[in-house]
Amino acid sequence: MKLSLKQPLGKTGLTVPQVIYGTSYLGNLYTALPYGSKLELMTKWFECTDTPVVIDSAGKYGAGLALEMIGKGLADMEIHPDDILISNKLGWYRVPLTTDEPTFEPGAWVDLENDCIQTYGYEGIIKCFEQGNDLLGGLYKTDVVSVHDPDEYLMAAESAEDRDKRLLEILDSYRALFDLKKEGKVKAVGIGSKDWTIIRELYEHVPFDWVMLANSFTIFSHPEELLTFMDKLNEDGVGIVNSAVFHGGFLTGGDKFDYQDVDPESDKGALLFGWRDAFNALCAKYGVDPGDACLHFGLSHPAIVSIALNTSKPLKMKRNVEIILKKIPSEFWDELKAEELIDPGYTHI
Repeated sequence: MKLSLKQPLGKTGLTVPQVIYGTSYLGNLYTALPYGSKLELMTKWFECTDTPVVIDSAGKYGAGLALEMIGKGLADMEIHPDDILISNKLGWYRVPLTTDEPTFEPGAWVDLENDCIQTYGYEGIIKCFEQGNDLLGGLYKTDVVSVHDPDEYLMAAESAEDRDKRLLEILDSYRALFDLKKEGKVKAVGIGSKDWTIIRELYEHVPFDWVMLANSFTIFSHPEELLTFMDKLNEDGVGIVNSAVFHGGFLTGGDKFDYQDVDPESDKGALLFGWRDAFNALCAKYGVDPGDACLHFGLSHPAIVSIALNTSKPLKMKRNVEIILKKIPSEFWDELKAEELIDPGYTHI
């Protein structure tokens, strides 16, 4: 069973399947998988999805290790370059490791032989792009580009003046990316952000071809303000990829919400755990797996062309395909609305 339905990615001329595969685990996120396991995961992409398979990576993932693994794995599998579409988030540049541990995101990446530094601006982003293609090994190249973590970069500003400076650096980065597109070196330019309001702010300056939402449009959170913006993007022909639909695993039983600890005794914790308990009860009543409901809702809005999933378990990739092709009873959604666990006015489910 494969995902064969292809959706246009806005006005880019590209088509994408309903699932795009994340690749952070190829860069040794939290654990260093052996190469054989990484190759098995890459093989599964092509078993679960018709070509061209679309993957999302970044120079930040293992300080470029993920990109190296992608290039090596695809070559070892003898994948034709036309059968893979690679999205690379730019803004982190590999440098030699001169300390005992990498200096970026301490504790997240293991067994790395390199470090990386954040670099924005016109020349900085071009350097990241060229290095990314070098790490892919020459046979494969980046087709789709974006700036990595613009929301985090802006939020790290120490003053209004510093934020203005950082914003100009991001806009300069996008000027470089659109120049690459004009030169025919990439096919589409987009943005990914955990804070969708940053995408909206930057969209006033940058004509994105596509956007990736993260921790934003989910079964738990789908505010009217966001839906209005999604409708606007859809009208403008901007493709939307949805990601992080489980809020860092919390909606499927994890302890962290958006990757942060939550105190069940706090007001926020009481709200989150109370919602999850009620959600789980309705899932049990209808025999629906909570993760299945999250995936279906995450794809439900007509503006969304694909969902980005990141798993290090081959069998889970296969099940994700089965989930998406399976229908969930309308009565389940009706009761979620009746209990106001999702917006009663949401019309796309």
